[in-house]
Amino acid sequence: MSAAIEQTVEVRDGQIDSVTFEVLRNAFTNICEEMALTIRRAAYSTNIKTRADFSCAFYDTNLRCVAQSFSQPSHLVTMAMVVPSALTQFGADNVGDGDAIIVNDPHLGASHLNDIIIISSVFVDGVRIGFVSNMAHHVDVGGSSPASLGCNREQFQEGIVIPPTRIASAGKLDENVLNLFLANIRAPRETFGDLRAQLSANFVGVARTADLTARYQPEVITRFVDQLMVYTERWTKAEIRKLPEGAFTAEAFCDDDGFSDEPLRVRMTVAIRDGHITVDPTGTVEQRRSPINCTRPMTKCCLAYVTRCLVDDRIPVNDGFLNCIDVVGPDGLVCTAMRPAAVVGGWEMGQRVVEVIFKALHPALPERIPAAGKGLIVNIGFGGHSPITGEYFCYMETIAGGNGARPGKDGPDAVQTNLHNTENAPIEEVELNYPIRVTRYELIEDSAGPGTWRGGHGVRRDFAFPYSECQFTVMSDGRKFPPWGYEGGGEARPAHYVFEPDGEARELSSKVTVDVPQHGVVSVQTPGGGGFGEPAKRDIAQIDWDLKNQKLSTTAARQRYPHSVQSDD
Repeated sequence: MSAAIEQTVEVRDGQIDSVTFEVLRNAFTNICEEMALTIRRAAYSTNIKTRADFSCAFYDTNLRCVAQSFSQPSHLVTMAMVVPSALTQFGADNVGDGDAIIVNDPHLGASHLNDIIIISSVFVDGVRIGFVSNMAHHVDVGGSSPASLGCNREQFQEGIVIPPTRIASAGKLDENVLNLFLANIRAPRETFGDLRAQLSANFVGVARTADLTARYQPEVITRFVDQLMVYTERWTKAEIRKLPEGAFTAEAFCDDDGFSDEPLRVRMTVAIRDGHITVDPTGTVEQRRSPINCTRPMTKCCLAYVTRCLVDDRIPVNDGFLNCIDVVGPDGLVCTAMRPAAVVGGWEMGQRVVEVIFKALHPALPERIPAAGKGLIVNIGFGGHSPITGEYFCYMETIAGGNGARPGKDGPDAVQTNLHNTENAPIEEVELNYPIRVTRYELIEDSAGPGTWRGGHGVRRDFAFPYSECQFTVMSDGRKFPPWGYEGGGEARPAHYVFEPDGEARELSSKVTVDVPQHGVVSVQTPGGGGFGEPAKRDIAQIDWDLKNQKLSTTAARQRYPHSVQSDD
């Protein structure tokens, strides 16, 4: 069977035939997707098994990213950068058959400490073919507060920092490394289950790659990867050349750094020239001794996401695509932070970076750029002693919100926007596995920005703790600066984080850890999306539909769309 297939592969001038090329391109993508299915089916935590906060990838022996699973846009670049960095530091030749390397250091190319990467070599008949890896967001990695989301001043306070370390050798776990890691976290049973899921995914990736290589032989795989990189880069450049050339600048603000009330300026200059896109954050505030920083790879990830939105979505995600984009400008800003900057809130900063890049490009592409969406991850986490199981429980989640309107269409309600592709955590599963109750989960009336096309609606999710006290952390943003509209469209409702919403209703900061007593409640209320176009031009039938479906109150309708409501006179 193998020999017959090998004979069908035509190589002319160093190029494999187009049919084989497409077969291999889809085969490597499917290997990554099967790895992703393995993680999801084997994981313990809601965040990984249900919300799908993970990604998988394959790399060749030159440490080039060849394919990724369809999972988290926020992992587009970090996956492609941390694996080569980790293997370079550890020594790629030191990763033997059956070995696995673990790493989570943000300043080595990863994102934040919760995102743990497992890397394994792929060998066929003693010859290394490449590497497989996966990145998954663990519910806790230690640090100052449950879910490792605390408002800290440096990386070392956020949790355990793992340099490239061998966690398995020749297919056997290193119990010493594993126990050292588990001793530093709050939910060892759940975390160990998630780690085993990651290791299992790599095992599947190695096996499927070996099967593929046995059919096509290593030299064919090598030629394919070289050809794929050239093909992808050529296609990406052609798509970028269709965009308006020039330099485009915009700015916006984040609430604060968690330790002061001073807003943080985020300024981006996007340059499109000759098939390349760069972003320069000069003018953005310097990195802070706070958790709101993100690293240069995370900012490049933001640019990669925007670029993916503007080019043909059939372009493969690999190093050929990433070669066409870059982040220039100085280090040491809140979006190019250097060691030992704390970064657990870095994706909140990243979401703002994405919105500012879109804002800069709107004048050049007014028909393609939507109004601002929630622009937040909305990280929340809590933990404490469970009287039901007798164990320490730890939970984290990110909450959906409204997306911005665009020409011809309202913004969608209750979605994870931009970099954020995680799924909903069902109330039934959460309440079954954790000692909490979700007492309200609903769209927020009047939260959408008005316009000819209104924005999407934000979400309210109230967490009650009837069984025990806990520590609750919000690591987010969006309270002070609401999502903006375009072409006359209005702003959306900003975020609100409320302690005891039916009692004292105390507004919380967007970056805070609070002690919640037994029977206490915390309400998380996310922003809506901005509107697009003049509200006076909105179709009356659409306004009536929003009124009937309790997305718009009569009072708000009178204020925002006076043309649709008859006078009382």
